Amino acid sequence: MPGLMGGSGGDSAPVTPEEFARTLAAIGGFEPAPAVAVGVSGGGDSVALVLLLRHWVAERGGTLLALTVDHGLRPESGDEAAAVGQAMARLGVPHRVLRWEGTKPSAGVQAAARTARHRLLGAACAGAGILHLALAHHRDDQAETVLLRLARGSGIDGLAGMAPVRADGAVRVIRPLLGFSHDRLLATCRAEGVDWIEDPSNHNPRFARARLRAARALL
Repeated sequence: MPGLMGGSGGDSAPVTPEEFARTLAAIGGFEPAPAVAVGVSGGGDSVALVLLLRHWVAERGGTLLALTVDHGLRPESGDEAAAVGQAMARLGVPHRVLRWEGTKPSAGVQAAARTARHRLLGAACAGAGILHLALAHHRDDQAETVLLRLARGSGIDGLAGMAPVRADGAVRVIRPLLGFSHDRLLATCRAEGVDWIEDPSNHNPRFARARLRAARALL
C-alpha cells in the first residue's frame, strides 16, 4: 500500500486505555452506551484514535463509525480512502467514505477543504443519529494552531487554541487527544501492530502548517 508508515521508531509510550478513558470522562456528556463517529484520514493520529475509541466503546456496549472524507484533490485520494476502509474492516469498525463533489477552488484550497470536511462529517453524523464526532487533533496540532494564530496577529482570545469539546449544529465535536503528543499516538499504532498512511500534504511547503512542521526543531 503506497505511503504506508509504521514499524519501529521513537521511544514514546503508547497511550493506555486508562489514560484515554480518563480524558473522555473529563469531557463527559456521553450516553450509557455511547454512539460515536470518528473522522479517520488513515494517518497515524486518526488511526490511533480509532484504536482507542474501539476499546472504549466496546467496554461500554457502544458503537463506533469511522468516516473518511475523500477531497478528490489528488488522483490517488480515492484509492487511499478505499484502503482506509479496508483497514477499518480488518479492525471490525464500520466505515463510510464521504466525497467532496463539485469544482475545487484554485486558491485557499486547505480552508475550503476544511469547510467541506466539517460539513460532510456533520451531515453524516446527523444522518446516522450520532451526537459525538471525535477528531484526532493532538498536542502538537494545538501548539501549531496557537503559533499560526499568533503569526496572523490574533489577540489573546484568539490564542486559546482548540477546545476539547464544542457544539457544531446538531453534532458535538470532541478532541480527546489534545493532551497527547504525535509520537505517543504513533507508538499506540505500533503497539497494536497497525500501519498508517502518510499524507503528502503534511510536507508540502505550499501550506502554512507544513512549513511550521519543517521549522519545529528551531521553534
